[in-house]
Amino acid sequence: MTEIGDPLPNVTLKDSADQDVKLSELKPPFVLYYYPKADTPGCTNEGKDFTALKADFDKLGVSIYGLSKDTPAKLAKFAAKYDFKITLLSDEQSDATEQMGVWVEKNMYGKKYMGIERATFLIGTDGKVAQIWRKVKVKGHAAEVLSAAQAL
Repeated sequence: MTEIGDPLPNVTLKDSADQDVKLSELKPPFVLYYYPKADTPGCTNEGKDFTALKADFDKLGVSIYGLSKDTPAKLAKFAAKYDFKITLLSDEQSDATEQMGVWVEKNMYGKKYMGIERATFLIGTDGKVAQIWRKVKVKGHAAEVLSAAQAL
């Protein structure tokens, strides 16, 4: 499980254009937020909230990446449908998801299953994890992350 001060795992993901993206080579600082599934209400609202604040993050030089296990094609459709201005990444193989500790047992209506925990990682200028939010509630979260980014 990734903790504050840890570097990111050296894994290769795909972006919505199906291009390779090495997580450990992204230019810091940046936000990496995990969401369970594209085009669901909470995930859509989270993407909209980060998109709405993108100009404020840009002023700080902080990029925003959303990450799920959805296919690159599904991510492209999701981003286009809601005009997201953030980069969406695919971790179909669960490499980063498992290494960062966000692949967890969930419980819905008494049924247990494995899934992505909604979590956000703020990566500092040194490329290491500066702050972590786990079990994120979407409302107001993007603004909270922006406040933390301003303090970097």
